[in-house]
Amino acid sequence: MGNLLWSIIVVLFVFWLIGLLFHIGGALIHLVLVVIVILIVVNFLTGRGARI
Repeated sequence: MGNLLWSIIVVLFVFWLIGLLFHIGGALIHLVLVVIVILIVVNFLTGRGARI
């Protein structure tokens, strides 16, 4: 499940970066960024933690 979440984060980040660089999407770009941040926070809160 963790790999799937990180894959989604990477895909959303790439879309956000493309939209930011080429000025596509307007406010949608910022919405994607917010979704990325939320996914990262959820992953850290529900993750199993670092393995030593």
